[in-house]
Amino acid sequence: MIVPSTTSLLSIQTPHSGYHWDGSARRFFEGWYYRVTLPAQKQTFAFMYSIEDPVGEREHSGGGAQILGPNDEYLVRTFPNVNQFWASPDVLALGHWGKTDFYSKNTDSRTIGSTNIGSGNIGSGNITSKPCYLSPEKFKTHIKEGYQATATLNQGLIRDRGTNKYCYWEYEIKPIYGWGNQGNIQQSTAGWVSFLQIFEPGWQILMAHGLASGVIDWNGKIYEFTNAPAYGEKNWGGAFPQKWFWLNCNSFDNESDLALTAGGGKRGVLWWMESVAMIGLHYQGKFYEFVPWSSHVTWDIQPWGKWEMSARNDNYEIKLIGTTDLPGTPLRAPTQDGLIFCCRDTMQGKLELELREINSKKIKTILTARSSLCGLEIGGGSWNDPWSSLS
Repeated sequence: MIVPSTTSLLSIQTPHSGYHWDGSARRFFEGWYYRVTLPAQKQTFAFMYSIEDPVGEREHSGGGAQILGPNDEYLVRTFPNVNQFWASPDVLALGHWGKTDFYSKNTDSRTIGSTNIGSGNIGSGNITSKPCYLSPEKFKTHIKEGYQATATLNQGLIRDRGTNKYCYWEYEIKPIYGWGNQGNIQQSTAGWVSFLQIFEPGWQILMAHGLASGVIDWNGKIYEFTNAPAYGEKNWGGAFPQKWFWLNCNSFDNESDLALTAGGGKRGVLWWMESVAMIGLHYQGKFYEFVPWSSHVTWDIQPWGKWEMSARNDNYEIKLIGTTDLPGTPLRAPTQDGLIFCCRDTMQGKLELELREINSKKIKTILTARSSLCGLEIGGGSWNDPWSSLS
């Protein structure tokens, strides 16, 4: 597979697609989230990659790969060596190598955007250059643990050495929606001020909706899929928010061209904290955005089991209700204390959505939709009590 250049992906590449680390020794993490949903099997695979303190030789320096798999099962592998991590500052492209088994003299180089990742020499059995993007065939042959991911590919292999459970995945992605109207310049999820780096952490939806084709081997059970709903986002900064919630779905009943991402949290802004939330919806080529600077957004999130959000601006209003009877799965996230368990997720939540248009004469319903494959999450601080914007 030839990795596309930024030119062919220009229409859907979002701001902040590239790696943010500036080379300094300040506390820093960056995390990426890839997901593919298999409607026929009613299952979802979520892949979470992270790197912390990439300068190295710090208490929390290192990387990790987590997978939330079928029936919310969990698999994780850490990669302590930050020198085995690579990422492009220009486009979405990253990877982390663990165990390798090279025999060729040279890697298979590919150019991703303006960054050539993979032009070094590799000696017999020893890595003599920085890790890089490999063709999927060479990656599968030589990388025994690790991953690589771009805007059009997600591939990797991790194994729990204690239980011998494993996952191998390799699928291509056809992006459909970035973050904004189709055909227009894509938007930053946090608005233009995100370029000033005053938010902690940053958050960017990289691909609100795409179609994935490939294979996942989950402990010997093979999942093959074609044009399955796919999604991607990222975070970066000093740590995750103090507290947050999240809803995400792009696999709806009888609606193939619909993608939702919503969430909120207590984030750092310069020297103070603020609670904010947003809702973004892509539907039939149009982007419906409900953000604090142009909409009134409210939420009422239970400690677990029910997520309610609503928002209204001058032209539209939206209401979301996410629910689950499942216990959810604890996941790790970068914190001031490193990569630790601090959030809970299910990928099998139920969602009800209603979008309506507002005008001077009447309110018109544009869309009602349901799903039983919604991602639901809470994270951070205390969740002993509900969190409501109205209280």
